[in-house]
Amino acid sequence: MREGINSPRLPAPTLPFSHAVRDGDRLYLSGQVGQDPSTGKLVAPDVAAQTEQAFQNIATVLADAGSSMDDVVKVNVYLVDMADFAAMNAVYAKRFAQPYPARTTVAVAALPLGARVEIEVVARVRK
Repeated sequence: MREGINSPRLPAPTLPFSHAVRDGDRLYLSGQVGQDPSTGKLVAPDVAAQTEQAFQNIATVLADAGSSMDDVVKVNVYLVDMADFAAMNAVYAKRFAQPYPARTTVAVAALPLGARVEIEVVARVRK
């Protein structure tokens, strides 16, 4: 049975989705952009700052669900410009240790709030 999880430390979703859904021993997180939880706005126009904030938002949801970045097994990254790949990847490399999660990175036409990057993850749930 799936269980919806919303972090009280992030803005509540205004659309029909949960920050995360627990399904058995897996946690599926909705995509996060570089949205500052206190203002609801993007932290900065550059992809590195947005990537850092997106990962901070992901870490917040994981912690509230009893998990952590160490439990992430799959990452999907969406970029509006593949020219931002190196900057995103530099931040990404600081967030994970080997063995690295599986990852997919794709280019998209646009993202919510005009973000340059959106990141979603799948993680193990700690028992």
